[in-house]
Amino acid sequence: MALINSVVSLLTNKRLKQIDFFRNNPIEVQTKMFRMLIERAADTEWGKQFDYKSIKTTKQFQERVPVQDYDSLKDKIERIRQGEKNILWPGEIRWFAKSSGTTSDKSKFIPVSKEGMANCHFQGGRDVITVYYANHPDARILNGMVLALGGSNEVNQYKNSSYFGDLSAVLMQNLPFWIQRKRTPSLEVALMSEWEEKLEKIAQETIKQDVTNLLGVPSWMLVLMKRVLEITGKNSLLDVWPNLELFAHGGVSFVPYRTQFERIIPLETMRYMESYNASEGFFAMQDDPSTRDMLLMLDYGVFYEFIPMSEFENENPRTLTLEDVEIGKNYAILITTNGGLWRYMIGDTIRFTSKTPYKIVISGRTRHYINAFGEEIIIDNAQNALDAACVATAADVREFTAAPIFMSEDNTQGGHEWIVEFIRQPNDFELFIDTLDKKLQAVNSDYEAKRYKNITLNRPIVHNAREGLFYEWLKAKGKLGGQNKVPRLANDRKYIDELLKIM
Repeated sequence: MALINSVVSLLTNKRLKQIDFFRNNPIEVQTKMFRMLIERAADTEWGKQFDYKSIKTTKQFQERVPVQDYDSLKDKIERIRQGEKNILWPGEIRWFAKSSGTTSDKSKFIPVSKEGMANCHFQGGRDVITVYYANHPDARILNGMVLALGGSNEVNQYKNSSYFGDLSAVLMQNLPFWIQRKRTPSLEVALMSEWEEKLEKIAQETIKQDVTNLLGVPSWMLVLMKRVLEITGKNSLLDVWPNLELFAHGGVSFVPYRTQFERIIPLETMRYMESYNASEGFFAMQDDPSTRDMLLMLDYGVFYEFIPMSEFENENPRTLTLEDVEIGKNYAILITTNGGLWRYMIGDTIRFTSKTPYKIVISGRTRHYINAFGEEIIIDNAQNALDAACVATAADVREFTAAPIFMSEDNTQGGHEWIVEFIRQPNDFELFIDTLDKKLQAVNSDYEAKRYKNITLNRPIVHNAREGLFYEWLKAKGKLGGQNKVPRLANDRKYIDELLKIM
């Protein structure tokens, strides 16, 4: 233990100085990232197309290179998968992170370059440990095993020795041997495709190991934890893993799951740490345990831009760099990365909580919102309203989704329809709905205006879903495990109508 702590302390101190540097010099570091990316890609097909050699400023870059999404880069990414080199990023890219698709494709295949894997994804993982030990010098997580719950897609070979799979599978396949020795379950089990069989094998394999920390998406980790308790007959996870001290999570908001974790892990000193990592890169992490915002990591080979959500639907919205953002406003995030994504819209919205240093919270998705009547409800609004309703009625929510009720020709008013699956039922369901509605009005003035005297929107309709409804729906769609999530909000009725049919 003493040797481990000494090595960790040495490495932590060195890295903390680098983190402090970008905290204090954010614009300088981001400018350096921008120039590095432009120079590295100048001789690629993409760099020649936009004459990167002549680009000297971010303004020139923004004027010359249009905003991209997966559909606009898909043809080039397919050529890279076929083995072509120097298309979006110099050299050969052999690894691709498979994630949920776009309107025109079932799946996206995000290029993961050597630099992106080492300097972004893996550096993010190392920094989670660095920041955690800095906050908790008494930490013992490296004395035991990390239980990493990844996606449900194994790594598959495509063509010309290129490979694809869930990001977690790609990273596990490429971890250094010394990290492989500290993680569980075995690689063979971790990369299994069939989610329910994999879940069972993970539970059976890990119950006799010394697990000190958990890593994964809260919703799926909770499913695994409950199965471990069923197998062992224990009421507390601490009876299975007595040295458990950390859950590092991301992918979905932890807020609706926290009380469930605290019930299963009844330890006041249990620690929770959020990170913002996606197939496209690792972007932020919680560096202060007392607040839920995350430090934006500025030296991972990623250059950031932001579109104000108030202008998102405009034909030519402004794009801002770090120095121009404002605290409290919602932005769509654009990334330029060392994996060859250029001014790429990843679909997330964020809100800055601080500029000294730059800290953010994830506020929603650019397409996961309800704005059928000008009410502009985002996930952050919905989560705040649900939290208030749960407090008012002693309820716990497992999953939820919401969608608009459109006005009809017979003058039916518009509204919102919710499906909520509870862990603990509200003691007053009507009060739950009223509180949800009133809190939405309190946090969103546009919604409040539309609800005034029911002029545009009626009181929400809320369905009390049977236990397991959302799991059943995801299973039917082949979306169990990993980064698969329930769409919280939608501006159409596709998801909610599918759920209503099986409810």
